[in-house]
Amino acid sequence: MKRFLTLLGTVALSAVLLAGCGGNGGTDTAQADGEATVITVGASPAPHAEILEAVKPILAEKNIDLQIKEFNDYILPNTATESGEIDANYFQHGPYLEDFNNENGTHLVSVAAIHYEPFGLYAGKVSSLDELADGATIAVPNDGTNEARALMLLEAQGLITLKDDAGFTATKLDIVDNPKNINIQEMEAAQIARALADVDMAVINGNYAIEAGLKVSDAVAVEDKESEAAKTYANVLVVKEGNENNEAVKALAEALQSDEIKEFMETKYEGAVVPIF
Repeated sequence: MKRFLTLLGTVALSAVLLAGCGGNGGTDTAQADGEATVITVGASPAPHAEILEAVKPILAEKNIDLQIKEFNDYILPNTATESGEIDANYFQHGPYLEDFNNENGTHLVSVAAIHYEPFGLYAGKVSSLDELADGATIAVPNDGTNEARALMLLEAQGLITLKDDAGFTATKLDIVDNPKNINIQEMEAAQIARALADVDMAVINGNYAIEAGLKVSDAVAVEDKESEAAKTYANVLVVKEGNENNEAVKALAEALQSDEIKEFMETKYEGAVVPIF
């Protein structure tokens, strides 16, 4: 009987040890037997997923297998991170993250600031500001923080004037002067580049401009890199609160802020993606 109980205890201990090696995604460090740690990150196709592809070999050297899941909207990657379907996401800036948490009761936090994508005002039916007729239509993103940013770019070009205290919460209702009676057409950010031919001009998020093959150097106007927007709208690596100190997440943040990735951004995107580390 004593021998049987000893054997039973050994089996139970083995089961506990095996269970301790389980878990999802980046919640575990590399396994003792050499199996790579897997971390799954949600990202916009460009430039975020492209940047993550460049990070893959850096993490592979640390026995971390980076899996990239692409999303074409700004909602699903956050809900997937909150639910634990993915370990992290990389697609959004800080103000959008803050608004999303406030509006959806999520518990997502920034781990590291990686890059800034200048907003551009792109030509549609007309190719210059001087050609904008009275009542011309300019498309802007319809989500809170991005609409404010777009309106601030239009204000910088002298097209509109916003209330003094509007700031980063501005909407078209905060326009106090509109000498050309510009029709501000609010649209989902992901759809604006596709609608460019149907409007006179459009303010387009950096990642969607890149996906559409638009170059920031071709924009009619671009956010000043010294502007308040440039300082505020850094794209960040995001996890669910409590996962900030996960070893795989920390390794990913370090890789994203490496000199190798900085050179990749500057070479590939020619000013459309600006590293801020």
